Amino acid sequence: MYNILMHLYELVVIIYSFFNKKVKKMWDGERIAVRTLREKVDPNAEYIWFHAASLGEFEQGRPLIEQIRHDHPEYKILLTFFSPSGYEVRKNYEGADIVTYLPIDTVINARRFLRAVRPVMAFFIKYEFWYNYLHILRHRHVPVYSVSSIFRPSQVFFQWYGRSYGHVLRCFTRFYVQNNESRELLHGIGIDDVEVVGDTRFDRVIQIKEAAKQLPIVEAFTAGSRNGAAPERVFVAGSSWPPDEEIFITYFNRHRNWKLIIAPHVVSDNHLRQIMAMVKDRKVVRYTQTTPEEAATADFLIIDCYGLLSSIYRYGSVAYVGGGFGVGIHNVLEAAVWNIPVIFGPNNKRFDEAQGLLAVKGGYEIQTADDFDNIMSQLDSDPQMLAKSGREAGKYVEQLAGATRKILASINSKANEQLVKK
Repeated sequence: MYNILMHLYELVVIIYSFFNKKVKKMWDGERIAVRTLREKVDPNAEYIWFHAASLGEFEQGRPLIEQIRHDHPEYKILLTFFSPSGYEVRKNYEGADIVTYLPIDTVINARRFLRAVRPVMAFFIKYEFWYNYLHILRHRHVPVYSVSSIFRPSQVFFQWYGRSYGHVLRCFTRFYVQNNESRELLHGIGIDDVEVVGDTRFDRVIQIKEAAKQLPIVEAFTAGSRNGAAPERVFVAGSSWPPDEEIFITYFNRHRNWKLIIAPHVVSDNHLRQIMAMVKDRKVVRYTQTTPEEAATADFLIIDCYGLLSSIYRYGSVAYVGGGFGVGIHNVLEAAVWNIPVIFGPNNKRFDEAQGLLAVKGGYEIQTADDFDNIMSQLDSDPQMLAKSGREAGKYVEQLAGATRKILASINSKANEQLVKK
């Protein structure tokens, strides 16, 4: 049944690729993936394979990729993506020797792909459970690890109708899961090669913080004071969507003792015009169209490009992370690592990091504009609360870092020596 579904999915992708540019990029990349491997694979080298569905999963696996590359330069790295949003952004990633798409998981594709590269070890990040690839790897006795994986009772593996497909989990050598619930769920279906190590994203955001960019325009904007007045506090809204923006822009139109930086999730002319139309009686500038001198006198700064948000959080007094009024919040850890409180919308229950921030009072959930007003009023009027909340957010990230080190220690242990050449 699984293989029938994969062939049907492949047919749908082919048809849809005629009408959607993103799908066409994916399909074109998958078609040439094996050819790319045959051209680029060094037959005398040994490859460690990392697979990430998209950009978010890649960022989770990145600390592990870079640490292995540093500690074991004798291996080459193969990195694959399923989604164009990952591949197109990281196709030139210098941490890997080969970057390509992963063809759809049919038996033929999996055999051709694995004959072309023959990895000595494989890492699948978070939610990747490709039946044919995994069974062939197990048949070849290739160690396979699931990294930063997280399981929930609602997943197909734990339902009566998913027991057959659940056998795919037995193809993994070991699971490095984020929490105890995941370990218990796996134990309930007879899988005990499991270790709770946490989430490698905590390691990644610390890496990002250490490599943060200096941004002269943002520095001028946040340091600028008009008429000799003290610099205002700075609110950074990251990965925002229209429902988020309606709430916080309305608030800061009224409260003029704050400066506002908006880095929307979608940077398009239409969305930027919508944001600017919501601003009332405040000076607003766009990052790519301003100067440090002009930014210093502005009230709102709109980041109309990508790649800067993780560095911008450093300039904030409070952060807002968008998506909580839609499919789910974006990366709250990128903000929390800078020791600032983080506010987010109600769709956060599936995100352990959000729940953790709420528990230590380093994060705040809002469901309405009134909730936002109340929280901001408290943070604005109580400097001690603001400072303590920020410290708790930063401490939460620091205390849960270290998953990368734990994974490598486990793999390099006496019982599991695959990374250490004899």
